Amino acid sequence: MEYPNISKECHSLLCKCLTKEIFEILKEKETANGFTLEKAIKSGLKNSDSSIGVYAGDVESYEIFSPLFDPIIEAYHGFGKAEIHESNFDPSELIDAEVDRDGDYILSTRIRVGRNLDAFPLGTIISDKERLEVEQIVSRALSSFTGELAGTYYPLLGMQKEIQVQLIEDHFLFKEGDRFLEAAGLNRAWPEGRGIFHNRDKSFLVWVNEEDELRIISMQKGGDIKAVFTRLANAIHEMEKSMSFSYSKHLGYISSCPTNLGTAMRASVHIKLPFLSTQMENFKEITEKYHLQIRGVHGEHSQSEDGIFDISNRRRLGVTEVEAVQDMIDGVKALIAKEQFLEKE
Repeated sequence: MEYPNISKECHSLLCKCLTKEIFEILKEKETANGFTLEKAIKSGLKNSDSSIGVYAGDVESYEIFSPLFDPIIEAYHGFGKAEIHESNFDPSELIDAEVDRDGDYILSTRIRVGRNLDAFPLGTIISDKERLEVEQIVSRALSSFTGELAGTYYPLLGMQKEIQVQLIEDHFLFKEGDRFLEAAGLNRAWPEGRGIFHNRDKSFLVWVNEEDELRIISMQKGGDIKAVFTRLANAIHEMEKSMSFSYSKHLGYISSCPTNLGTAMRASVHIKLPFLSTQMENFKEITEKYHLQIRGVHGEHSQSEDGIFDISNRRRLGVTEVEAVQDMIDGVKALIAKEQFLEKE
């Protein structure tokens, strides 16, 4: 493998951090699972508009290829290689968590985490047989859930048309076709080994073998953030009784994309802020203060509609789950207060 011809149009962290010196150090190395530098950087080289451009194949990737991954992680998360990540999933530690009691602003709340099983490599290099084993382990565990979390697992392979249509209408069904994931090897043997679990109220979902082996999601209408976080915490506690997640004292929960390391959490609300949407400088000043990210109503790379935005925590690594959700609570309160001020004016 020769040093790649990097496009001048490429501004990803991969293109900034992959020097010829680092390339020469890493080009012949591979993990015990056979993951190589070539596989790690394939998606970023094929898609010059990537923001990150690298994927991991297993826990060992972050060690073997640390001369490349460490500066990317530090640039994205502001987290140094000597720091320790701590986890705290205790909902009782949230402060002043009641937001938008009257439901005038927050339309819905959604908190998700990514997880991978520690007995398997990540999705970029997992074998077809291993992917099916993951699906079996997870679906068996989920089938034992009771009470609020009880539900049904739907494999994508052979899914009934009416179920597929309903899940698409509910915006639950994940799809093949993402070119970044495709180049990273995450869409191999689609849709075999993939599926979706949801409870009766569709307030708790699990995606199996999409980007990470598990995407665990808690959601509901309105702004009861603590209730959503509590349901997620309870579900993860139940899942940990029958499976072990990949975790590092330094990097937290291990994910295929470095952006999801740490808590692997995205806590978000869909919120209506028509007045504040006309003052984006004030809007961004608040979100920057509380470490929040602004997206359009349909997620990343989309635009706002009718003053509705998707607002989520930006910090994932080096903060606990409670701190990440607290960022969102405090920031959303500040956004609502500013919106109310503008309404009165």
